[in-house]
Amino acid sequence: MSIRRLPEHLVNRIAAGEVVERPASALKELVENAIDAGASRISIRLVAGGTELVEVTDDGCGMARDDMALALERHATSKLPDEAIEAVATLGFRGEALPSIASVARLSLESRVSGAEGWSRIVDNGDLAGEGPAAIPPGTRVRVEALFERVPARRKFLRSARSEYAASLDVVKRLAMARPDIGFTLEHDGRRVLTVLAGEMLPDRVAALTDRGLVENGIGIDLERDGVRLGGVAGLPTFNRGIADHQYLFVNGRPVKDRLLAGAVRGAYAELLARDRHAVVALFLDVPGELVDVNVHPAKTEVRFRDPALVRGLIVSGLRRALDAAGHRSAQRPEVAALELWQSEPVAPAEPRLWQSGPVATAGSGWGEEGSNTAETDFVHSHALHDRRPSFTAPPPQARAEAAYQPPPQIERHPLGVARGQVARTYIVAEAEDGLVLVDQHAAHERLVLERMRNAMAGGGVASQALLLAEVIELDEPACDRLEARAAELAEFGLDLDRFGPRAMLVRGVPALLGQGDVVGLVTDIADELAAFDEALSLKERIDHVAATMACHGSVRAGRVLSVAEMNALLREMEVTPHSGQCNHGRPTWVKLAHGDIEKLFGRR
Repeated sequence: MSIRRLPEHLVNRIAAGEVVERPASALKELVENAIDAGASRISIRLVAGGTELVEVTDDGCGMARDDMALALERHATSKLPDEAIEAVATLGFRGEALPSIASVARLSLESRVSGAEGWSRIVDNGDLAGEGPAAIPPGTRVRVEALFERVPARRKFLRSARSEYAASLDVVKRLAMARPDIGFTLEHDGRRVLTVLAGEMLPDRVAALTDRGLVENGIGIDLERDGVRLGGVAGLPTFNRGIADHQYLFVNGRPVKDRLLAGAVRGAYAELLARDRHAVVALFLDVPGELVDVNVHPAKTEVRFRDPALVRGLIVSGLRRALDAAGHRSAQRPEVAALELWQSEPVAPAEPRLWQSGPVATAGSGWGEEGSNTAETDFVHSHALHDRRPSFTAPPPQARAEAAYQPPPQIERHPLGVARGQVARTYIVAEAEDGLVLVDQHAAHERLVLERMRNAMAGGGVASQALLLAEVIELDEPACDRLEARAAELAEFGLDLDRFGPRAMLVRGVPALLGQGDVVGLVTDIADELAAFDEALSLKERIDHVAATMACHGSVRAGRVLSVAEMNALLREMEVTPHSGQCNHGRPTWVKLAHGDIEKLFGRR
């Protein structure tokens, strides 16, 4: 077949395929045009998720009658004063998007320049359908109706109206987040779903568009290096989500979904989050125009950096520095379901004493321990032998008192308060100046041990504690091979291993920081971790993985009774240890019930 020139209407539809994938992509182009026009207010209306109607109204500079005709021609724009396309500083090209959208929908363009009359121009799937005067205030209004109605092959691949609406809402949120100086309103099927006012501070705008809890559980970012500036808000590791859709990344005010930036965020939160959890961040990167190319993607959702290592290092170091400064902070948002459990219930009539009174428990006594020969102690003994799991429905708690050799610490001096007791031999109850603090003793100590190991490795290695009797651990042969190959590196972590036959390892020493823990479980887990590592990477490069595995096996376990002094020591160390607000798996180590929350539980408010 000979080469032929395609007709103009087909060329327009091919170009539209690069710009208009769905209603959300058309909406993105129209809102970007409004932003570039200098608008201070942008109003958006959607019908059926945008499949039936997308309308964008702005109060920008507007267009004259002749400019409107040019704007609907291909490759006509006011955004490039010269031919230096690499120096474009706007969000897009008005002349590129409008004709592409008009070729696959019915587009109505109304605009007015201040001091002049308004004008309207209607294009129906590439054909001019009419034009004439329009009575509108200064600015521009664009209506896109019946998208892909005459392109059934494209329309049948659109998703449901609900899915298309979700994609459009995400587009508006990202653009509104990038420009807190502009007010946005979004209406869907006649219902106002989003309103943000112009002039908001950046953290307030980000929180309004993502989660209000980010105000209390976010950290400000502000870092500059070699002319590249990073700003924004990063959520605490415990303030996370199950998907990465709550990560908002911007380059020179342009929303992007760039692999390099997303990978840098993952790297910054490594070992602070579980593998299936994702951080909540809004990061704004300002890069000199000559160091970034924004034209590598038709929709400009990806960028290319001249020095990607600089950008990645800036993001990782900026986030980690902010997270380090957060110290012991943790996301404080008790789940509604948990608070609903604290309800007043009818008091049952007094029954004959089911639990006979007995002697007061001693300071070290716990469930199943000696110190009481009454009937209830025998009951506790028999149940504790069969079920050692901590439970809130376990036998009645036994108060324990300790001699106060020293005056108790002052509450106001400590952010995490002063220990008052222990619940289910798992959770420390502390009283702070502004509320009640509950601490998961295992999760908290796990993080403290990890940070100690990191500091020890930075200082030259972890001290090893020799076992009185060497432990023989049976594993499969590949696991033993992996451990033997990394024995020298594991020794730097304080784990002394030798091969003991084809399917066994001999453990002579363990990290001194861990004390007497589960040696078998520790070595087994490390063998599993090594199977997932790249052989080219040294364990020092994967220090967080190895140290986290060791810390989990060396921390205070749930179910261990702690003295008041031990509880307070744990709280004080948490207050001065970075990242102590979350465990090695990204879960919170402590939560707080403010005085107001407690009063609500008892109906005092």
